[in-house]
Amino acid sequence: MSDAASQMPSFMTAPGETDVLFVLVAISLLVAVFLLGVFYFKLHALPERMAHANNRIQYQLVAVLALIALLTHNNLFWIAALLLATIQLPDLMGKLSSMAASLERMAAAGDPAAAAPPPAGPEPAPEPAPDPQPRAAPPSARTADKEG
Repeated sequence: MSDAASQMPSFMTAPGETDVLFVLVAISLLVAVFLLGVFYFKLHALPERMAHANNRIQYQLVAVLALIALLTHNNLFWIAALLLATIQLPDLMGKLSSMAASLERMAAAGDPAAAAPPPAGPEPAPEPAPDPQPRAAPPSARTADKEG
């Protein structure tokens, strides 16, 4: 029987011993699945990273498309997100806000009541501070009190 055991290949284990090949294959399979998942999620987040430098609305659209693609496993949404991330959309909101500010200035220039600040009412006179020591009455007032 010992003659047969010496003829067996090295990956075969004897009964009761640890199967080293099985442990190595299991560990390498787990590492490969983990690395494949990391690569998949990095690739899936590519459109979001590309659109991060662009304006906020475009970034939100790309993020929503990428999330829909992740949840539905529909690659068309991911391709749309990638295409939208590569295209630089014009900044329309900046131009519209500039036009709105110019129109506000033009309207204020034509209406003097809107351009001038509201008139301030008369300011109340400040109250005099009370004296800590009472003053003595003038001498003429003292004599008037005694006579009367």
